[in-house]
Amino acid sequence: MESWDEIRTAYQVARLGTVSGAAEVLGVHHATVIRHIDALEKRLGVRLFQRHARGYTPTEAGQDLLQVAQATEDQLTQFAARIRGRGEAVTGELVVTSLDDFAPQLTPVLISFQAAHPGLRVRYLTDPRVLRLEYGEAHVALRAGPAPAQPDNVVQPFRRHRFALYASKAYLAGHGRPADAAALAGHAFVGPADPASRAPFFRWLAAQVPEQAVTFRASSMRALAEAIAGGVGLGFLAVDVAASQPDLVQVMAPRPEWDVDLWLVTHVDLHRTIKVQAFLRHLKDQAKSWPET
Repeated sequence: MESWDEIRTAYQVARLGTVSGAAEVLGVHHATVIRHIDALEKRLGVRLFQRHARGYTPTEAGQDLLQVAQATEDQLTQFAARIRGRGEAVTGELVVTSLDDFAPQLTPVLISFQAAHPGLRVRYLTDPRVLRLEYGEAHVALRAGPAPAQPDNVVQPFRRHRFALYASKAYLAGHGRPADAAALAGHAFVGPADPASRAPFFRWLAAQVPEQAVTFRASSMRALAEAIAGGVGLGFLAVDVAASQPDLVQVMAPRPEWDVDLWLVTHVDLHRTIKVQAFLRHLKDQAKSWPET
């Protein structure tokens, strides 16, 4: 059907029996009601109403239309009620994305959030690719580095990630502990798979030691942490991550120039939805108990 407005008009006329009543309910001029009825009857090739002094009485075809329109309105009313119900509850799917480095912190948060909302399905994507929130690839993103500048995103500062230089007790027992940056020569290091990494602590490392001194490289910070704990060499770790590994020793304390800012990013169209707001509140609340960085 080309015009649902005409069907809706005919339904109200059939229900109320008068043009004036239908016009009042629909908020249109009575001439619009008459025009819709005439156009619909012409399109269908059948009379829907008998016109008389007291108003309009549906013909047999008009009664059929009344039943169909009533069923449609009932279904739309039920649909609207379901949608409103969904909007007031944390249900459906929640998609969160971050680098794999943050999985140890975020996974428990997602587990406890899902436990509080049994109707929720969680999908956690630790994808090195920057997922496009405007394409619906994720609801919430935890990003590291400079403030994201994609259009139509809501960006909130979350935390400042502090980094320091660490080594295992076993490594230091065998190679000694450097007293300062000048004493780094002769030590082995773990570092990023890409020597040109833009992380501020890796840029500092590249400026301090020759490339051949980095004897173990990986694209995952979790892999680098395992290598440092395994005694491969000195390397950078987030302070809160290293705090959970008692066999690690902080060789050089955190410096402001090594800090990395963390951001919570959502798309403007989804930012104020019940589901996203509930998760952001839960995440911020849970992060209060994380080790200080």
